[in-house]
Amino acid sequence: MVNEVSLPGPSLLTLFITSESSSSERRFEKSITIGTLKEKLEFITGVPCATCKLILYTKENNQVAVLDDDTKMLGFYPVYDFMRIEAVDTNPHRIHSQYTDLSKVKKFEISQEEYEKKTDSVRAFKERNKIGRFSEKEAEPTNIETFEEEAKALKIGARCEVDTDGYKKRGEVRFIGSTTFKPGFWVGVKYDEPVGIHNGTVDGVKYFECQNKFGAMVRPNKVKVGDFPEENLFEDDDDEM
Repeated sequence: MVNEVSLPGPSLLTLFITSESSSSERRFEKSITIGTLKEKLEFITGVPCATCKLILYTKENNQVAVLDDDTKMLGFYPVYDFMRIEAVDTNPHRIHSQYTDLSKVKKFEISQEEYEKKTDSVRAFKERNKIGRFSEKEAEPTNIETFEEEAKALKIGARCEVDTDGYKKRGEVRFIGSTTFKPGFWVGVKYDEPVGIHNGTVDGVKYFECQNKFGAMVRPNKVKVGDFPEENLFEDDDDEM
């Protein structure tokens, strides 16, 4: 086990937060106390701060330390970017796997034929509004210069907003260029939330690195760069009590 030390370096850390039923990427200041961190993670992981035990792991999934002093700052421990903190519920009487074991959930089933006849389904809504595979899109050009001009306006590391079928998602540009899976230029985006498709690897080729379900490859014309800070629903608001 590594001894607890105070670390220099950037004050803002990017960490993977996991629990029995959740996984996400978050940013926290080194100056945050462990007690306050547990309070914030209760909203993210569902683990009550009163019974929460935080365990710090390396990228290689080796345990480093138990963050067991609520008065200490996060930076007191040997924590670096992209390490993982596991939130464990120590309450022995908690309702275990009530919401994660799908085998215990009674399912509503309907045949494909009956589903296609429904007028209030998601499929019917998309078809009426020409969304997704029902949209009237022109055939995508196949020459290698597709979207080259749009790609030139982008920059790796820039904050961005991706608009796909009216659904806007924020993230960071991690890759710009051609790929092996389709002609033309593509943009690799690491989203702030797990709303992507992969971990930056497509068909066995690694274009960039991120946590699974945080990455996506999109056409440059779908990406807008600018002042798009990460939306944090759990930030403290000093103007509210």
